[in-house]
Amino acid sequence: MKLTAPVARRSPSVTSQLGLSDRIFSTAADRGLAASIETGLDDVTTSLLGELVFADEIANVTSRYLLNAGGKRVRPMLALLTAHLGDGTVPDVIRAATAIEITHLASLYHDDVMDDADKRRGVPSAQVVWGNSIAILAGDLLFSRANQLMGRLGERAVRLQGDTFERLVLGQLHETVGPADDQDPIDHYIQVLADKTGSLIAAAAQSGIIFSNAPAEFEEPVVLFGERIGVAFQLIDDVLDLSPQPQETGKVPGTDLRAGVATLPLLRLRERAATDARAVDLVARLEADVMNSKGATTEAADSAISALREHDVTTQTLAEAHGWARDAVDALKPLPQGSVKKALTRFAETIVERSS
Repeated sequence: MKLTAPVARRSPSVTSQLGLSDRIFSTAADRGLAASIETGLDDVTTSLLGELVFADEIANVTSRYLLNAGGKRVRPMLALLTAHLGDGTVPDVIRAATAIEITHLASLYHDDVMDDADKRRGVPSAQVVWGNSIAILAGDLLFSRANQLMGRLGERAVRLQGDTFERLVLGQLHETVGPADDQDPIDHYIQVLADKTGSLIAAAAQSGIIFSNAPAEFEEPVVLFGERIGVAFQLIDDVLDLSPQPQETGKVPGTDLRAGVATLPLLRLRERAATDARAVDLVARLEADVMNSKGATTEAADSAISALREHDVTTQTLAEAHGWARDAVDALKPLPQGSVKKALTRFAETIVERSS
């Protein structure tokens, strides 16, 4: 059967992505920023389609599979936003944003293999369609293409890409191995989130500063912002993972737990179990019926996931996500007042509003 690749979906407007209403984007400068980023995202999409072209058909189709499935383009958007603290969306910023999005796509292929995920972005995951080996190789192709793109931007870009990729791998490694005996499980988990998610978001924000020739003193604030908002993003995902509405999340409730990933609600529940007999019982149910279920959907698993969703450790996780988002906004204090700072602040708020 002939393989074909559908056209990639256009990204939603920056206004909807950032949660910025007309009231928020009220000034001419704000509206100009929105229009510039809309154009920049279109340029990134065009660049993605141009870069993800390979000589043979299977490489072409598999490497574009998740690109064509959609996605919010959060990382390119942040690069384009911070670039407006400098020269704006110049060609080097578009190239860096493209490379970072390709890196993100590559990591999704590998994550889905390791997690044995059934779906990604509302479609069957790549390894379900083609098997683990082809999914891994497609991810490798994407990592290679991202590295080539960064190589065109010079030594600084190569170092940024190399450091970020190392953190992505270490985050996945530490998640797989788990905490050491003398390590606090929650501290370990937060560091995994910072490495697996925060590092690439931070690199996107940093690349906008670097490749737009923005003042160097803005790098540290946007890196801190990116790391912290990455942790907030993943903690909200921990809450959404328990959602009883898979049509909205695109996942079966408890997908991460069924894959054996101890998310923050479960870690907080284990912490409670030291003094709470009911927590001990629920931990036992989750570990027996969900964590060791090999992804099977059973009445016992569904019941345990529902109980965790209603437990106040899930509310606590949501509160912690809001705390990380507030800390992300606090990191922006050195940035000048204006449309960029306003948009970044609203973006942080929108991240944690996903659960409401």
